[in-house]
Amino acid sequence: MSFENLIVDHRGAVSWLYLNREKALNAISLACMQELRVALEQLRDRAESRVLVISGRGRAFCAGADLTGAADPKPDGSAQPTFFELAEAMENVLNHIGKPVIAAVNGICCGGGLELALMCDFILAADGAKIGDAHANFGAMPGGGASVRLPRAVGPAMARYMMFTGELFMAAEMQTAGLVLKTFTAADFEPGVQHTAERIAEKSPLGLKTMKQLIGDGFDMPLEIALRHEKLVSAAHMRSWDAAEGGRAFAEKRKPEFRGY
Repeated sequence: MSFENLIVDHRGAVSWLYLNREKALNAISLACMQELRVALEQLRDRAESRVLVISGRGRAFCAGADLTGAADPKPDGSAQPTFFELAEAMENVLNHIGKPVIAAVNGICCGGGLELALMCDFILAADGAKIGDAHANFGAMPGGGASVRLPRAVGPAMARYMMFTGELFMAAEMQTAGLVLKTFTAADFEPGVQHTAERIAEKSPLGLKTMKQLIGDGFDMPLEIALRHEKLVSAAHMRSWDAAEGGRAFAEKRKPEFRGY
């Protein structure tokens, strides 16, 4: 399926999903939000796509939400879905994708763009990227999880500072704060992200999915229960084909051929 506001580029086992509204700094419109949900569903279900990368075309990753033309509910309830309803539908897909999802922040990333990046498993950035919350600059409120995910990423004090001031920070500053995992020069950015994604794509899809679930579940469990849960899940995983294949490959001194089950 082709999209008006997105570009999907398959590079072996790694699939790149670009926001493609350069003139609007890749701000997410109603139509773009709908396309994002559909594209993510397709990539979620595409067996050949083992790692997903979300990025932006031009000088921005995503400048946030573009509410121009957003529909408001009518008295008779006949309005089209609101932006927040469409956003929730997209988030429900992205937040439950069992594959690794990397945010490749190539440029300006703020507001809803920061929230989109925070939904991914980790953030890699070009060293010229500028990142911030920015909702306060427009009298807006986060609605895509920034007030929840940002404090977990950078700590409550830094999250408050970012949200209260609306300031944009260079990628290196956000790496120091713990939001960005690694930065690259402009020339090395996409090759560096692709290399990282390819390293991950070589691993067991089942193992990656299970690890991702364990990390997410562990945040919501007391330590003792989380550790017990990990042991149970690990024991079940050891009965999988991928776990057996990993052992065989090690013994035979060859590269494993994982199947995802």
